[in-house]
Amino acid sequence: MNRSGYGAMQLAGPGVFGPPKDRDAALAVLRETVASGVNHIDTSDFYGPHVTNQLIREALAPYPDELVIVTKVGARRGDDASWIPAFSREELTRAVHDNLRNLGLEALDVVNLRSMHGHLGPAEGSIEEPLAVLAELQRQGLVRHIGLSNVTRAQIVEARGICEIVCVQNHYNLAQRANDQLIDELADEGIAYVPFFPLGGFTPLQSSVLSDVAKRLGATPMQVALAWLLRRAPMFC
Repeated sequence: MNRSGYGAMQLAGPGVFGPPKDRDAALAVLRETVASGVNHIDTSDFYGPHVTNQLIREALAPYPDELVIVTKVGARRGDDASWIPAFSREELTRAVHDNLRNLGLEALDVVNLRSMHGHLGPAEGSIEEPLAVLAELQRQGLVRHIGLSNVTRAQIVEARGICEIVCVQNHYNLAQRANDQLIDELADEGIAYVPFFPLGGFTPLQSSVLSDVAKRLGATPMQVALAWLLRRAPMFC
């Protein structure tokens, strides 16, 4: 799997809810992404909901053999576009089947359990019960690999006592570095770290500094931010 992936969250409508303003443009972005060599797409059936996965299927199915689609479960959307924790056995099982149906797959490559103990960032709380449900679905052949999203170090330790964890997806970028120690620990343990919002969250000052560096290098600020991430750790993807 190539280290630069594509996060499909913003393909849905405003607030990651409803259809995109320009469906043809969304489909074109997905096709160009894969044509450019990206073979890792991050998605979830609660984007839209259902919309993003349906776009991925329409644009890319039948999927190239090398394409890895990583999805998430653990939340659902309210009628008002709210984000609601969905950790029960019934909700998680439904979420896996929704992802399978809307992506047109018989098994999901990777499913990340998204902790909702803290909506704006990782917060402590047991994830044993929902992860046990995912592990059961993995044994049934519906999920190939399991990862975690928006989690603490303690939750990762708890999870590894239940099943193999292949990746951790947390908020991290050039300006947001709360996971620095965790990244190094995961690299030592052979677990991939997948930063979300890799290009977002910069303050005006940080953006100005980034722009100045990019200008000296003859690059764009986003190219510099991505290059910094790729050099940060070997297990980044």
